[in-house]
Amino acid sequence: MALITLRDVCVGFGGPNLLDGVDLEIEKGERLCLLGRNGTGKSTLMKLIAGEVVNDDGSVMRQQELGIAYLTQDVPQGLCGTVYDVVAGGFGEEGALLSRYHAVSMTVAEQGDEKQLLELERIQHELEVCGGWQHGQRVETLLSRLQLPVDDEFENLSGGLKRRVLLARALITEPDLLLLDEPTNHLDIEAIAWLEEFLKGWNGTLLFVTHDRQFLRNLATRIIELDRGSLSSWPGDYDNYLRRKQEVLAAEEKQNAEFDKKLAREEAWIRQGIKARRTRNEGRVRALKALREQRKERRELSGKARLQLNQAEISGKMVIEAEGISYRYDDKAVVQGLSTTIFRGDRIGIIGPNGVGKTTLIQLLLGQLPPDNGTVRMGTKIELAYFDQHRAQLDGEKSVLDNLAEGSDKVVINGSPRHVMSYLQDFLFSPERARSPVRSLSGGERNRLLLAKLFARPSNLLVMDEPTNDLDVETLELLEELLLDYPGTLLLVSHDRAFLNNVVTSTLVFEGEGQVHEYVGGYDDWLRQRSGAITTNQKKEKQKNVKPRVKNNDVRKLGYREQRELEQLPKRIEALEAEQEKLHKEMADPAFYQQDGEVIASASEKLETLERELMEAYERWESLESHQSG
Repeated sequence: MALITLRDVCVGFGGPNLLDGVDLEIEKGERLCLLGRNGTGKSTLMKLIAGEVVNDDGSVMRQQELGIAYLTQDVPQGLCGTVYDVVAGGFGEEGALLSRYHAVSMTVAEQGDEKQLLELERIQHELEVCGGWQHGQRVETLLSRLQLPVDDEFENLSGGLKRRVLLARALITEPDLLLLDEPTNHLDIEAIAWLEEFLKGWNGTLLFVTHDRQFLRNLATRIIELDRGSLSSWPGDYDNYLRRKQEVLAAEEKQNAEFDKKLAREEAWIRQGIKARRTRNEGRVRALKALREQRKERRELSGKARLQLNQAEISGKMVIEAEGISYRYDDKAVVQGLSTTIFRGDRIGIIGPNGVGKTTLIQLLLGQLPPDNGTVRMGTKIELAYFDQHRAQLDGEKSVLDNLAEGSDKVVINGSPRHVMSYLQDFLFSPERARSPVRSLSGGERNRLLLAKLFARPSNLLVMDEPTNDLDVETLELLEELLLDYPGTLLLVSHDRAFLNNVVTSTLVFEGEGQVHEYVGGYDDWLRQRSGAITTNQKKEKQKNVKPRVKNNDVRKLGYREQRELEQLPKRIEALEAEQEKLHKEMADPAFYQQDGEVIASASEKLETLERELMEAYERWESLESHQSG
């Protein structure tokens, strides 16, 4: 039996139903990803399943005693206390007792107060009566498993750590069905990878909403999509969904076109007058009325965002040159000895954990923050546009229109004036929504408004700090295409692995203690290069620490073939290094990553092979030379 079954369910809040005759079955052990454009009703469906929203029509059947936990998109207001208190709070009154016991036991351990000892005994008795000790063990186990700071105050934690605490609170009751609404939002890459692995190993059933395509690809066993009030199911992986979805949309477009042609013919016929009103044609008139009603009820596919950047005059070839820059904050190294040169057309990704200093690095590179040591030089003719992850450029009290145009009714895009309302429609804002105050917008709408504001400004250096949060997958892919065609220079901070892989040409990665290293390619390329570097360094370290043991039978004269091999090895090493250098230059070219995926993968494999052959050649050379010198 399915854990939950929806039959012909309808939910609406005025206007067209968000859920219009929805059917869904969720089986035990499934990991379902729910997709849909912003505002289509994904969160409404999640709340309906969680029991927080009541359906207007249809039926919702849940398995008896089904346990459901729901992690919402935003951190709930009013949660206070320590991490232990918040997690234990998932048990209600028993959780409050456990929190009290934990706090008093810590006080007793520190002070040994007799009054507190009596209080501890009283709480112990209450826990024994209600069977709370079993829950206490579960809290301790989960806190340890999720590596949470037990006694830290919840309100002082980072956004990512708060999400992890709320996940623990959701899991504490061991739910049969876990609902996660945008669980990767505001998490760094390390936290996303941890969550991914954790959920893969979790035994329950999962329904989640995400815009992170790599998270989706690695986790989902089935995709369901909410579109114009209807829910469709797509077994298999994300790439299969994309292919089949395109086929369905093409078939729907063809069917609608044929319907519209038929309707147009019948409308032309009815306008002929008296002939159309003859008795023998009454059936045709009734059929036309039915066609009109059918066309009226059709729900059109939502429009696509049409993103366009306002380009400035071309900048100089060199955009930013940093030489040995260092910066410390509260006696902690944020950046240590970084040297890099950014040229026109480079698309640089910046990767690192939350709070490590990615925004500080951007401010250093842009000259907005002076380094403690080193120098930063900006190129000529730089026109900067900055996307701020905190959306500080938006005034919540002003309308969407006023935030964008500041009282004007026109914006100028690449030399052509456009009416501000028409421009906002490119970013999916209806006239009514354009007049709404920014404070009433959803997270996705605010991001689209900030993109509209940013792209209306002429630029040749685009800095984007976490632009992907809250955007739906379709808008994300459109933004990718826009950035790939952008002729200027891009600095991009993102935790979206697929976005980084698809957009950037190289990455600056924070790797601890203020060390920022540069790698060719995107996120996956960094992982491969980092892995290779670690392996090579480990081997070198091992060789360095091993003391050579020279035995009598090792001291020998090299044979003719070995002597010839020793003579040829420097030339071979030179040739391998030259080939390696050539490949590095090719892969550093921004145009390289616009090629077919197989070409990029082949070049990466070739680079790994060259590094391996080079290391083996050096080892062989050292071995032969040691014999000769011995």
